[in-house]
Amino acid sequence: MATANPSDSCIELALEGERQCKIGNCREGAKFFEAAIKVGTEDLKTLSAIYSQLGNAYFYTQDYEKALEYHRHDVTLARTIGDKIGEAKASGNLGNSLKMLGKFDEAIRCCDRQKAISITLGDRVGQGRALYNRGNIYHSKAKQLAKDIGQQEPGECPPEVNASLKIACQCYLENLDIVEELGDRIAQGRACGSLGNTHYLLGNFDEALKYHTTRLGIAREFGDKIGQRRAHSNLGNVHIFLGNFTTAAENYTKTLMLAQHMNDRIIEAQSCYSLGNTYSLLGNYVKAIEYHLLHLAIAKELEDRVGEGRAYWSLGNAYQANGDLHTAMEFTTKHKEVSVAIGDSAGRDGAEQTIQNIKGKLKVSDGHSGVSDREVSGAASGGKTGPRRSSMDKLELVALTPGREDKKHKPQSSWPGTKPKVSTVVASVDIRPDPHKPPPRKLSWRTKKRILKRDSPDNEMDYDSLFSIISRCQNNRMEEQRCELKPMENTSSSLSEEKRDLLDLIAGMQSRRMDDQRAPISYLPGLTLTNRNQSLIKGPPDFDQFLDMLWHCQGARLDEQRSELPPLRAVTVPDEDFVRLIVRVQSSRMDEQRSMLPKDNLSSGD
Repeated sequence: MATANPSDSCIELALEGERQCKIGNCREGAKFFEAAIKVGTEDLKTLSAIYSQLGNAYFYTQDYEKALEYHRHDVTLARTIGDKIGEAKASGNLGNSLKMLGKFDEAIRCCDRQKAISITLGDRVGQGRALYNRGNIYHSKAKQLAKDIGQQEPGECPPEVNASLKIACQCYLENLDIVEELGDRIAQGRACGSLGNTHYLLGNFDEALKYHTTRLGIAREFGDKIGQRRAHSNLGNVHIFLGNFTTAAENYTKTLMLAQHMNDRIIEAQSCYSLGNTYSLLGNYVKAIEYHLLHLAIAKELEDRVGEGRAYWSLGNAYQANGDLHTAMEFTTKHKEVSVAIGDSAGRDGAEQTIQNIKGKLKVSDGHSGVSDREVSGAASGGKTGPRRSSMDKLELVALTPGREDKKHKPQSSWPGTKPKVSTVVASVDIRPDPHKPPPRKLSWRTKKRILKRDSPDNEMDYDSLFSIISRCQNNRMEEQRCELKPMENTSSSLSEEKRDLLDLIAGMQSRRMDDQRAPISYLPGLTLTNRNQSLIKGPPDFDQFLDMLWHCQGARLDEQRSELPPLRAVTVPDEDFVRLIVRVQSSRMDEQRSMLPKDNLSSGD
């Protein structure tokens, strides 16, 4: 492995960093770019390229804070030297980094800046990229909103989520028009995939099917295995919602084959999880158990405890549906143990309820039996697992969501481990009264009535009463803020002198604050100033607009320093979680299996 040599020139180190990034070794590439910056260069174009590529390297290694830092340097440098094309590209990169940090409004401003510059320059490629980036930001914003609200069901999102999704859809359509005009087939494939995902979340499954099918065709045209794998996975999700379970299983099987071909164990596990649930929907529980055991084996291999718990839970449901209650008890007990270990209280409660239900069927006393790894290892090696059903009489519809009740009594969660859905969004701010402050004064009804008079168009504002109320309520605070004035001679001249001094002081303070916020060219890391490159600097350009953008970017720094408990994440379980879908499909099947009493029995006897 190549290492950075301090004696190498800046350009040599940068070229080696670029080579490392091209072969997929972005961490090593970042080291070479950092070394190049330490050596420094007087070439402003070279330094801008280093900033851009270093920011991208940190972006791909998911160090978004560092990516943000260097893309900001790139924007600053491009604006300072008047490089509009470079500024547009840097603004787009800055927007992508802000998006990954959840700063969607600031990211949108950056993309709007990228789009405006591209339109001014007549750059259709840059305009298309800006539209695609803008669509991605609105798409991510919608998914985050849905997650915060607790509503992630495709087609059933609240209005604010749908609004962002529709804007994203419009941006993708405009991008698709431009890339079709330019004949860029690869970009067309990306746009179609994004349109398919957006229509899927909007519940437009027929449109999603159309765009994902187009995406698959373009990926096959270029031999893009990753694109094909994503398209097959997305098509499987769409076919599930369309009720085409057999076609969905075929797409998930192709996803699994591509993941095995690329040796991607995480995607392989996610495909097994999806296949297991799909075969449960088809009623083929033997196949479902086979794929859930494969998912369990990979989850253990990758030390994914959350995914392991999901696998135990799915296996318990599949064995219970297949009539093997003893094995179902074993896997459900394992699910409970994992839930306790990872602190998943909802999963633990769901497992306990399922155990009680199985015990009621078995009529056995409380006991504990473990699950050996024999079946798991057998599944990983391709062995047969689980007994077949002896007859269809044993088939019972299992409530795959523990604790699911009638629709009149909404369940707290769709599957063990999720947070309960709520109808209102409450900011997670701990608002507590200050023990050192006196309690607020309560206003009498007469006082409140006087205040409310201001809303009446027939009555004029009683300013004397209003200021009297404010004076009484704020008396203590006003007294604290008072200061004693010493008697002065020649009051008028002294007052005007003091005003001038005060204004000079404020102007000086504000000037220093503005200077502190500016990014002087000499502070850019890696820049060696010479007489030649100083002549390329355009002087203080319109920093006001630039500082306004940076001010918005810095606005949420206090919020960034607050920490939250990380959510339970299962890397071997796909983001489009199947469990809510299974519950939805199973509930409709339960309604279909209900039988109506004969009308003769319902009528009163004659």
